[in-house]
Amino acid sequence: MPEITAAIVKELRERTGSGMMDCKKALAETGGDMEKAIDYLREKGLAKAAKKAERNAKDGRIFHYVHNNFKVGALLELDTETDFVARTDEFNELGHEIAMQIAAAAPLYVKPEDVPQEVLDREREIYKQQLLDEGKPADRLDKIIEGKLRKYYETNCLLEQEYIRDDKKKIKDLITEMIAKLGENIVVKRFARFVIGE
Repeated sequence: MPEITAAIVKELRERTGSGMMDCKKALAETGGDMEKAIDYLREKGLAKAAKKAERNAKDGRIFHYVHNNFKVGALLELDTETDFVARTDEFNELGHEIAMQIAAAAPLYVKPEDVPQEVLDREREIYKQQLLDEGKPADRLDKIIEGKLRKYYETNCLLEQEYIRDDKKKIKDLITEMIAKLGENIVVKRFARFVIGE
């Protein structure tokens, strides 16, 4: 097994923001392989983040973004557990990125659970009629409709949207990664989007 030097531990710490002891353990567990150690830390961090997501986020900040044409903008309330975390550069950068996402991608809801039942019922009826008109077999309709509803969520729910800077991540992934990094729950409370003329 390669020697785990202070320099490699420092590099891993800089790349992940994890604690020194966590970095040492990750390198020991992965035989000194930097990329595997990063994956190891991410997996452990995401597991911790899932537990933190149940905690109460009662502090936070209001963020705004106005596009450079001054015709579209967004306001966002992003909450966390303490004012200490709310003042960090990482939290503020996340808030700015999410506000920009709202302005660019025009979500209607924060998460799928926020979509009113009557909207879902209407969408289901529209999809069903489209599929029948296309001659799809009746016994496959429910499965196809569920797939279309997932696509609806990905388009209209902020947390399910692809991040505009990296389509391999969803907004909920950005938040989970930041929870793992900062050690506190982070919640999108609400947002508003403004467009001139609408």
